[in-house]
Amino acid sequence: MAHKAGFVNIIGNPNVGKSTLMNAFVGEKLSIITSKAQTTRHRILGIVNGDDFQVILSDTPGIIKPAYELQTSMMDFVKSAFEDADVLLYMVEIGEKALKDEAFFKKIQNSKIPVLLLLNKIDTSDQEALEAQMQHWQGLLPEAEIHPISALENFNVREVFERILELLPEAPPYYPKDQLTDKPERFFVNETIREKILLHYKKEIPYSVEVETEEFLEDDNIIRIRSVIMVERDTQKGIIIGHKGSALKKVGVEARKDLEKFFDKQVHIELYVKVNKNWRSNSQQLRRFGYNG
Repeated sequence: MAHKAGFVNIIGNPNVGKSTLMNAFVGEKLSIITSKAQTTRHRILGIVNGDDFQVILSDTPGIIKPAYELQTSMMDFVKSAFEDADVLLYMVEIGEKALKDEAFFKKIQNSKIPVLLLLNKIDTSDQEALEAQMQHWQGLLPEAEIHPISALENFNVREVFERILELLPEAPPYYPKDQLTDKPERFFVNETIREKILLHYKKEIPYSVEVETEEFLEDDNIIRIRSVIMVERDTQKGIIIGHKGSALKKVGVEARKDLEKFFDKQVHIELYVKVNKNWRSNSQQLRRFGYNG
């Protein structure tokens, strides 16, 4: 039986459900999900294996006009998703009219690879609005196949996956068949902690934070983790820690619970907060955190 394999890259505006869809396909929580924009900062691969296929899904940051160095790097991850895709999933939500960056949209319009336009969150709409949206997007992207879905409710997700398999080229697997992602364990520790910060802190705080795991020691019964939360200013450090350390403790407890589920093992986690001034605009720091190539 012929083996199919290829790269399926998910792009779209912030908060349209890209990470929810990727996790639904993979069956694991690889991408963090919050209601805040710019939750995803990296390009994250999720690998789905079958006997005769390997689908390499790629979740990318939401498309924005960059305002500082970190955001420029995030958009570089999106650009790279155009370069190696065998199938492009362009994700929009009900009520949306266009991408936030016209140049990216032109790339989709001129794409030589198959484009599946996924009209997400249809569970929040009615039939009339859905039909109007489908007409709108068919006019803008006549070559694209349009699939109405609800990533959150898992509606039509299996059908889209079957269509992806039909479109993939015949090829041997690119990764070992037991591999789930291209990211190391520490990456998921960092992202889980960052998700809790996005959920519990307001305004600028979550966007000024980067997490670095300095220690990840695993034995038969327990994983011991030491992670540092980087902020840009001293005032932010105080807010992250909270009164008598209460806010930081809450982040640690919630992150530990999620990581115990993810690794299926007991986890002990220590969190520290450090000031790393203006790291979002510092190329050297960004490279250290895995941005800027």
